[in-house]
Amino acid sequence: MKPKNCLVFGASGQIGRNLIRKLTKNNYKVTAITRNIHQKGYLLKTQAPAGWIDCIEANIFDEKKLKDLVGKSEICINLIGILSEGKKVNTFDNIHTKFPYLISKICKEKGIEQFIQLSALGIEEATDSLYAKSKLRGENEIKKNFPKATILRPSVVYSVDDNFTTNFMTLLNRLPLFPLYYGGRTKFTPIHCSDLTDVIHYVISNNIYSKIIECVGPEIITFREIIERLLNLINRKKILIPFPLPIAELSARIFEILPKPLITRDQLRLLKYDNILSGKYKTNSDIGMPSKRYFNDEVKKYCYMWRDGGQFSTERYSFNKDLEKKNT
Repeated sequence: MKPKNCLVFGASGQIGRNLIRKLTKNNYKVTAITRNIHQKGYLLKTQAPAGWIDCIEANIFDEKKLKDLVGKSEICINLIGILSEGKKVNTFDNIHTKFPYLISKICKEKGIEQFIQLSALGIEEATDSLYAKSKLRGENEIKKNFPKATILRPSVVYSVDDNFTTNFMTLLNRLPLFPLYYGGRTKFTPIHCSDLTDVIHYVISNNIYSKIIECVGPEIITFREIIERLLNLINRKKILIPFPLPIAELSARIFEILPKPLITRDQLRLLKYDNILSGKYKTNSDIGMPSKRYFNDEVKKYCYMWRDGGQFSTERYSFNKDLEKKNT
């Protein structure tokens, strides 16, 4: 059977790289779009056998280029998203609303078979978040332009390549204490990157259309529990301090100055809302793709990089204990 061509935007992120490996192993050819082929191209080319991936440098607002790329594909997948705004082009409105509008319109014009948009869980509830509002506007534009589109709303996505668990473990290593916003009570249903890309592959291979699907992991964990689990996995003990909201907002305002802010005021607003199933839409379990990977089991596979002694820390600890017993 002739392989179908998948056009993937946001291919160089943790989800994109994992998805490329999965698609090319299952008889799909991938065109991976990047804004900087000199920086990202070498990495992307290692994600698939030669001949199964084509890396293209493109401005995502170049309509003529987009029409040419879409015209050569059967499936379009948009994974592009940002957690904080940058200067000029990298605004929530541009990335989460205007680009989905543009690419879904072109996909409709070119008669593409499938359009899949990666959105985010909880955006309907977080009415005071600029991030959430831009994501929701983008979804609405897609539904107008491409009614057959499938929109996936994942909870927090984690893996060895994420900016979630890895950033937290770095901070927990360096800081003497750690702030808990809203008392650490916010609930999450983190989904492993491989579980999410399994869902995307399933949607493509089973021709699932015109749906919003909420994608979650197998367990509900509070923010405090996530931090406590990470501390346990890297063998650290830290003081966890609930931050009053005024102090939290002040710290977020300061962090926003950094090139890669630890937290922004908009992210702080998002943390007010539980990141769990809404009950309004189908879930990954409902379509036959329940998550299989548990948070502790997966993070345990790469958390050694933040332990003293690295991957041999546990064995070294046991060896020293055996020596102590022999010497007494």
